[in-house]
Amino acid sequence: MVDYIAGYLENIRDRRVLPTVEPGYLRPLIPDTAPVTPDKWEDVMKDIERVIMPGVTHWHSPRFHAYFPTANSYPAIVADMLSGAIACIGFTWIASPACTELEVVMMDWLGKMLELPAEFLACSGGKGGGVIQGTASEATLVALLGAKAKMVTKVKVEHPEWAEAEIVSKLVGYCSNQSHSSVERAGLLGGVQLKQIIADDNNKMRGEALQKAIQEDKAAGLIPFYVVATLGTTNSCAFDCLDEIGPVCNEEDVWLHVDAAYAGSAFICPEYRYLMKGIDKAESFNFNPHKWMLVNFDCSAMWLKDPNWVVNAFNVDPLYLKHEQQGAAPDYRHWQIPLGRRFRALKLWFVLRLYGIENIQAHIRKHIGLAHQFEALVLSDERFEIVEEVLMGLVCFRLKGANEINEKLLKRINARGIIHLVPSKIRETYFLRMAVCSRYTEHEDIDLSWKEVKAAADEILSG
Repeated sequence: MVDYIAGYLENIRDRRVLPTVEPGYLRPLIPDTAPVTPDKWEDVMKDIERVIMPGVTHWHSPRFHAYFPTANSYPAIVADMLSGAIACIGFTWIASPACTELEVVMMDWLGKMLELPAEFLACSGGKGGGVIQGTASEATLVALLGAKAKMVTKVKVEHPEWAEAEIVSKLVGYCSNQSHSSVERAGLLGGVQLKQIIADDNNKMRGEALQKAIQEDKAAGLIPFYVVATLGTTNSCAFDCLDEIGPVCNEEDVWLHVDAAYAGSAFICPEYRYLMKGIDKAESFNFNPHKWMLVNFDCSAMWLKDPNWVVNAFNVDPLYLKHEQQGAAPDYRHWQIPLGRRFRALKLWFVLRLYGIENIQAHIRKHIGLAHQFEALVLSDERFEIVEEVLMGLVCFRLKGANEINEKLLKRINARGIIHLVPSKIRETYFLRMAVCSRYTEHEDIDLSWKEVKAAADEILSG
């Protein structure tokens, strides 16, 4: 299997990036029931190519440019193998002390790489600390529930006559209309209102617009409690004005959560840290090493200045989970939605040690350079235009003209089967997104991807 994995990744360019199967393709390829006696290992290996690979979208192909990257590297793969062999369920410190303690230290390592404020780090000696969540969606929900618990506690002191249900019905949170859909979903799961702030012409949420919304809602008797600022939106990789939003949140005593799921990895490079100016005003911060930092899914890094609000909100403490060291070290089950958790810190430890900061920085810079290469190619063709400033590894572009011609362009590109792109739309303008996703991507791959775009454009414009 190790040889198969290596062969798959090293030769991934040879595979069609997007499968051509139809829904339900797999069922006829395997028996209706599990085998009563064991199958041979050789037969299982053969069925990987016969059954599985025809239905795989190859996210690590240099020709895959959809969504955002999902990270991958041999150190992370091997670490996940070790995690699978140890197979601990690290919900408490005593359930596997190394699982908890390595996570605490790795989150400090990672926080120092980003130059996060000391209040976020466990090694600072204060309340703060980090935790590995499964996804940024979970981190957004966890922060919301912590913010909800904090505000409900505060309002109960101010208005002891109010029932908790009445308080919750008045709570209101905010995010940009460019925020990820998971933010809206967090509001639904958390049972609170979330309002969208209209972004400016550069697709950024501004402090003045947030302040206005908060004042209007307070005048209407609502209780603002939570704001999500996005650094690197999914639509176009825009950056909310954190240095404007932070002071508003602090002044209004509203919990500020910063979602930097994709772009946060770039902050290990000093030249991109200006984009996180104002992070000191946040209560929680999250980014995904599993997107762009060579760490396999799932590894979503979250820091909180005061985890006690989350811990207290989630604290259910049956006797069978108690242990003598409670309070001396984190029990991460209180920091997350699920109870169980894998030994995810291992892959972070392996990647940071076997690459080193310099090589991870080089990986990020290379991807951004490749995006600028594609941007230059787009600008060299007067039929096309760039929709959003290219700051990270994402290029948003379109054919000049109507949305319909760009919809046809995307359909033709993906039908050709060489590269894979997905679209987005902002203020009724439809455009294509080209994300640099694979650690195998080279300049030649970008040239090939652009040739595919041009060829598809030639076909539809000549037709």
